Amino acid sequence: MSGKEYQKPDSNEIDELDENEGDELDELNEIAGISDSGRFSLSGLYVASWFHNPSNPGRWSSKETLRLDVDGRYPQMTASGTIHQYFFKRLHWVAKLFPNRGLGWSGTIWYKNGSSWILPETRITILPNSFPWERSQNIKVTFSGEGSSRIQTFTFKSPYFYPVEFEFDSVEGTNATTQIKTHGHPNRPATLPKEALTIETVYKRAGFDVSNTLRGSVSLDDAGTNGLWSDSEMHDAMQAYWSRFDNKSQWSLWVLFAAQHDRGYGLGGKMFDSIGPNHRQGTAIFNDSFISQAPARDHRPNAWTARMRFWTAIHEMGHAFNLAHSWQKELGTPWITLANEPEVRSFMNYPFRVAGGQAKFFADFEYRFSDAELLFMRHAPERFVQMGNADWFDNHGFEKPEPYAQPSFKLALKTNRKDAVYQFLEPVVIEIKLTNISGQPQMVDENLLAATDHMTVILKKEGKPARQWVPFSRECWEPQNSVLNAGRSKYDSLFVGAGQNGWDLAEPGRYTLQMGFEVNGEYVVSLPMALKIVAPQSHEEERLAQDYFSDDVGRILNFDGSQFLTSGNDTLRNLVDRFGDHPAALHAGVALGNPLAKNYKLLALDAVADAAQPPSKKITLCKAKEEDAKSGLTKALLENPQAAAETLGHVDFKYYVDLFSEWLLQQGDDEGAAKGQKAMTDTLSDRQVPKWVFEE
Repeated sequence: MSGKEYQKPDSNEIDELDENEGDELDELNEIAGISDSGRFSLSGLYVASWFHNPSNPGRWSSKETLRLDVDGRYPQMTASGTIHQYFFKRLHWVAKLFPNRGLGWSGTIWYKNGSSWILPETRITILPNSFPWERSQNIKVTFSGEGSSRIQTFTFKSPYFYPVEFEFDSVEGTNATTQIKTHGHPNRPATLPKEALTIETVYKRAGFDVSNTLRGSVSLDDAGTNGLWSDSEMHDAMQAYWSRFDNKSQWSLWVLFAAQHDRGYGLGGKMFDSIGPNHRQGTAIFNDSFISQAPARDHRPNAWTARMRFWTAIHEMGHAFNLAHSWQKELGTPWITLANEPEVRSFMNYPFRVAGGQAKFFADFEYRFSDAELLFMRHAPERFVQMGNADWFDNHGFEKPEPYAQPSFKLALKTNRKDAVYQFLEPVVIEIKLTNISGQPQMVDENLLAATDHMTVILKKEGKPARQWVPFSRECWEPQNSVLNAGRSKYDSLFVGAGQNGWDLAEPGRYTLQMGFEVNGEYVVSLPMALKIVAPQSHEEERLAQDYFSDDVGRILNFDGSQFLTSGNDTLRNLVDRFGDHPAALHAGVALGNPLAKNYKLLALDAVADAAQPPSKKITLCKAKEEDAKSGLTKALLENPQAAAETLGHVDFKYYVDLFSEWLLQQGDDEGAAKGQKAMTDTLSDRQVPKWVFEE
């Protein structure tokens, strides 16, 4: 790499940093994994190779690793491991540990990711083979439960869980802040150790074997004529200046200190690298942004600025480890569950967002990540954390704490079927259930569950990046408050099969769905809901799918019909004719029948000879076809109401039958309307829907 040597801090910063306040012996002990009591820490990475279980010859592995986290800095009392079998099968597991009568630890395996059949056992017992004053070379692990057991010996490899390399560059004329004195500013916890703290040390305490490369200066010319940096300019600079740049995942990160982003003074730093195929490999800190402006009456402005730059650097680098903001855990697809930590004193929270503001944050801040974040960084599957591997916000790292001491609402996603298994071509409709669990009546917006503009819905296919569902349209509802009594629920449906991203739920496979939104200032998040789409049952289904999974068909099903999208209607008619008993045919019958029940206006645009003139417009009227509508809707809704209720969902089934019954009344068919209502009531009762739900 060309460029000047790495630039030193300016004189004011040197005054803050030049005095070594730490004890060299303590630092060496920490790196070696020696505690204050003089004994070695047992936490770290262990390996075992080529295990073979004689009692089960089919169980062998080319590589097995164990991460033990029971002492040292911020222990999470957790063990995790990865098993590679047959060179291509892999399983990652995580267990919560408890002391086992002074003889090691035991606990339950609560998380598995991958080929779970490799490890059928559900419990783990760990026994170290060493004295307290010795570095443990071996530990014995017993896996048991589910009628199976095995014993494996692991050999100590490293006090750290993963190696990582940081490469720091700075734009010419800009200084890099990679260390601070923890007592440089008087606003700090009384118990905070007095030391010269580096970025390297922070991440070592998080469990990473850090190597630093302090390199050269990035040319200001790479920022363009305005001297400000855009994401694409930084991505280009990363390719030019980062010695490790490669289009692959790796435990390596590029950190750029620059002056300002082209978004201006208000952006202090950014994990900018979400452009190419390998996300989270580049971060930037903007020294001349708001993080350089200490409060007017601050007595140590230089220390304040150095601390903010240091905090910002570690914060943005945390994003490269796939950590989201502390208040954004409900977004994306988390590796376990998700919920916000708005008050946590973590590098991933914004100091000015907590109660009491920035001064209160740093008064309690111990220069660390939260326990939930450490659990993720140390024990989530490697591909979730490693730079350039899982996409940003895909499997990001948080465990769920309770965001509210006494939550008022509970959000749930439902499918109203015994197993959440959908046939190939069957549109996926989920039901949303919001329950008042506060113990007292609550005022909520009547249209809360119908307004998709405030919802975050994440869909993830197993083995693929997460996607945010984007609806075809968003509605603006007038607020209409109503009372939701204690213990009662509001219901609505959501067609999530397709949206502006296309058909998110179409390919056969396993999926996870999750939703979150705000209710009266409280952010509620559903638990993840798993579903499966089965493979096509015939070549005819596969051929039809080429036309079926189109934007036109998605829109017709979403908007309950169209007289304009003729190609999509032809596909749906073909589906009904050829697969009349298929669940998708019931959705198609509703979408084809609804527009025929009434006169339908179409706007026609006729081209004109002069291209400079706008096309002429006229309204055409499509006459209602009452008999076709009645026949189609009866077949879809009432010939087999149990099948209709299952595939449409209880909410939509009731909605469509009510709509159809009202239309029959308008046609003078009182008997048909009554039969429809009875069929709906009987069906929902048989499906154990509470009577008050469909009565309301």
